[in-house]
Amino acid sequence: MNREFTLTQRRSLAVATVAALAFGAYFLRSYFVLIVVAAVGAYLFTPMFNRLKRRLPTGLSATATLLAALGIVFIPIGGCLVLAVLQVSRMVDQVTEWVGDTTPDKLGEKALTVVNDTLDRLPYVDVTVTPEMLRSGMVRVGQEGGEWLLGQVQGAVGGIAGAVTSAIIFLYVFLALLIHRDRIQTLIRRLNPLGEDVTDLYLGKMGSMVRGTVSGQFVIALCQGVAGAASIYLGGFHRGFFIFAILLTALSIIPLGGGIVTMPFGIGMMFFGNIIGGAFVFLFHLVVVTNIDNVLRPILVPRDARLNPALMLLAVFAGITMFGFWGIVIGPVLMIVIVTTINVYLAVYKGVELDSDEGDSDEEDDSAGPAWLQKLRDRFART
Repeated sequence: MNREFTLTQRRSLAVATVAALAFGAYFLRSYFVLIVVAAVGAYLFTPMFNRLKRRLPTGLSATATLLAALGIVFIPIGGCLVLAVLQVSRMVDQVTEWVGDTTPDKLGEKALTVVNDTLDRLPYVDVTVTPEMLRSGMVRVGQEGGEWLLGQVQGAVGGIAGAVTSAIIFLYVFLALLIHRDRIQTLIRRLNPLGEDVTDLYLGKMGSMVRGTVSGQFVIALCQGVAGAASIYLGGFHRGFFIFAILLTALSIIPLGGGIVTMPFGIGMMFFGNIIGGAFVFLFHLVVVTNIDNVLRPILVPRDARLNPALMLLAVFAGITMFGFWGIVIGPVLMIVIVTTINVYLAVYKGVELDSDEGDSDEEDDSAGPAWLQKLRDRFART
């Protein structure tokens, strides 16, 4: 358009654009998680799509990439969720049966004696721990934990009609984002009033977090979850290997780790007579499972995708609370956007050096920072 707009018209147009974007976000809020999952999938499989596009037409390349994504990621995850729904309730009954048929051995009785003697010495405390109390507590924890996990898994799977509708929408959104990725990125750069350089910074940070969470953290968590479940199986508890693997994998994504389950579980096994198996589960987590993270994290997780453990913990739980199962991925991505926004503000207004993600910041002595950052500072200084 060649028409010249007045300042008032420009401001009105800006307000109308913001209102349109806000209404669009509100209008599509029911499918926000689905859009984000499709965007994450399209981002991760873009390199494959680009390689195929060099040899095949665009449509055929997109179809092949979609089939590869479904075969590698989405179908296995969906199958695991369905199997988890079937096994959770069964495992809860098995745990209840096992606890009811198991009694503490001499070691457990001595431990109960020590605990009760300690409680007797405490003022204003009149509690006696009995084996029946421990059994009921373990049953209650198993039932409530299983019901919570079952609810999360069922929420991720959804009903049949909802699953079919979501699958159709996902296919269209995934293909659109995959084929028109460059155009969408250009549109985002043009809409951002801070400029294209800041947009590239955000996109780079978000991309690193997606790669680090999905490609890196999920692989690490899967290795830790399977290793922890295998230790419980080898230690003598042969019920629910599959659900233990899923539960420990989910816990390993967050900084708490699967040790909050395996270590108390090992202690419980020792308490109820399986001293060797319980000690094996406890020590295996300390020696092997924890070191899986130390070995794989520097290799698989980019440095700019690593959040402070406290922020990561908050991001994951807040994401699960707001978005359900998929909040494990969405939460950290939103947190990295918040952290990046604060870093950009401090760099522009307070002159704080922006963290470099290239690993060569120590070799640069230019205190003014990148050229785009200096331009941004000058622009805000004039306003």
